[in-house]
Parts: sequence; C-alpha cells; structure tokens
Amino acid sequence: MNEYKILAINPGSRSLKIALFKNEEPIFNETIYYTQKNYDSETEVQSKVQMAIDTLKNHNIPLSSIDAFSGRAGGLESMDGGVYLVNDLMLKHAREGYSMKHASNLGIQIAEELAKQSGKKAYTVNPVTVDELQDVAKITGINGIYKQSIFHALNQKEVAHQYAKSIGKTYEELNLIVVHLGSGITIGAHKHGKVIDVNNALRGDGPFTTGRTGSTFAQDIIELCFSEKYTKEEMHELITRKGGMISLLGTNDVREVLKQIDTGNQKAKLVLDSMLYQISKQIGSVSINFGRNLDGIILTGAMAKSEYITNTISDYVSFLGNVSIFPGELEMEALSNGVYRALIGEEKIKEYTGIPVDEKLRNLMK
Repeated sequence: MNEYKILAINPGSRSLKIALFKNEEPIFNETIYYTQKNYDSETEVQSKVQMAIDTLKNHNIPLSSIDAFSGRAGGLESMDGGVYLVNDLMLKHAREGYSMKHASNLGIQIAEELAKQSGKKAYTVNPVTVDELQDVAKITGINGIYKQSIFHALNQKEVAHQYAKSIGKTYEELNLIVVHLGSGITIGAHKHGKVIDVNNALRGDGPFTTGRTGSTFAQDIIELCFSEKYTKEEMHELITRKGGMISLLGTNDVREVLKQIDTGNQKAKLVLDSMLYQISKQIGSVSINFGRNLDGIILTGAMAKSEYITNTISDYVSFLGNVSIFPGELEMEALSNGVYRALIGEEKIKEYTGIPVDEKLRNLMK
C-alpha cells in the first residue's frame, strides 16, 4: 500500500492548527496562537504559510516530502459533503467570504499556496456549508426563507466514520445521530452517509448553548427588536454570543458551571439540566428519520468529556439506541483522513461549482 504524508491546516480566530499524518497515523499536531487581523488579507495568508513552513522545519520535514495538503474551508456556497480539490472558484469565494466571514476562509488559501510551492495538490473536506438536507427539512413557514445547513460537518462526519470503522461497518451503511457538544451544539441525522437534517446553531436553531440563545419564541424576539433597547448588531450578539449560559449564569465556561453544581448551586444545575434536556429533545426530534433502524447515537465535542453531561443525555435518549462517546473533536484527523480515503480510492474527489445544492427546490417554490 502507498504511503501518503498529508498536512492538515485549520485556522481559527486566534490560532493555527497544523498536523501531519502518514496515512492515518499522526506524526505531529501543533497549535500556534496569534492575533487574527483580517480573514481575507493576502498578508494574513502568507504569514500563516510561513508558520506552516517553519513548523515543518522544526520537525526536520521538507515541504517537498508532503504528498497532499488539506485546508479547512469556510465562506463557500452550499455543497455536498465529501472531499474537494481546491479550484479557482473555491479560492475566490473563500477570499470574498461569499457566504460568511470566518477564520476558516483562510484554510484552503494556505493549503493552496503550500501546494503550489511544492508542486502538489490542495484539498478540503466537509466545509461548514455542507448541505445534504432533505427537501422537507428546508421549508419554513415564511415564503422565501429556507433552513440553511451550517453545522460541525467536519467533526460530525469524521466521528461517524470512526464509529463505523470500530464496529466493522462503513459510514454509508449506518443510520446515526451525531451530537456535537461545543460552544455551538448541532445534532445531525446521518442517513447512509448523508446528513439529512441538522439544526443551524449559528442562526438560533436548536438547544441553547454556552453563548447562543437557541430556538426562542419569535414574538418575544420581535418585541426585543422593537423595544429600542438593542441595536441590530446587539441583537445579533445576543443570539450568537451573549445568549444561553452567558445570559442565564454570566459565564460560558461549562467547567465553572459544573463546579458550581458540585457546591450545591441549584440555579446552575437547573440551567445546565435545561440545556441537556433541550439537547435530548432535539435528538428525539431527528430520530423520526429512522424509525426502528437507528444504529447509534454519538456524543462528541469538548462537553462530551463530562460524565455528568453525557450520562444525563444518555439517560434521556438511550431508549432510542446505543449511545457512544467520542470526547473532544477530530477536525485535524478529519481533514487528513478524508483526503487519505480519496487518495486510496475509497472516496470520490469532487469539484466545487458554486451552484447551491438546493437550487431546484428554490425554483420549485418560487
């Protein structure tokens, strides 16, 4: 079997994660911290490229020895899940922040520049704009407003692959519910390799989180918007960053909340238990897609490290199926493993077209 060295690049707002894998085995995994300046600045891209090159030098690994580069992608049009070869349109959309301004927009730009310098190819795997929703999951009660698919596709799909491998199956053979428990919480229904329903935590859909309001009564939101207490920008902040636990308890640190519970703080317990109840309700909601054919429920993300959290959710939903815990996140493994599967022929390498995947649906509903 051929051996491939794959460099994974995952930029965040204040850090750059760089990991090198030989096939599916990690060689190193490092995080470099910095102050983010501009998501679409060429200077920012070049500075991160140099960080990656310097990291390789520190490990005595020549850039020329890397077989493929995999960068996290953001800012793109909705697309099917899978592995994509980076092309000019993808780079253009990432630079523009076509669908969102986010640090992940830099990932494929960095990967492409490294690939260009080494004469190799750059890829991306399961961007945040992966959209495999079934049509009935996209319709809302307001004409012209559709449910958008923005979720933790990279980690959700990787843990699903890992779970399938652990039981001797393929991801495409299974029906799974994957629950990402981080600062954003997304619950996806994975049906034979497609995420056919998932909440959009970024836009206020689903359970409240450490900093997001989650689904809230529309009439109450309208009243707040017209109360003159908040500007438009402040309402966005409330929904996406200052809601949830921050609004209710004044902190977004779950570890601190768990400590408060240990000291007998009943309010902290009620708020956390309410969040876990809402997560469990969302799991139950998407379970209707499987009937009696659910193969498992997977809890992943940083909060899955807490037994209090995983045990509480398991107590609610274990009647639906077996609950497995994959604590933390596997984003770096996901970026590399997806490309590896494509290089050995287990996955098809796709082309980014920039055409929204639900174009036919939108035309039908006009």
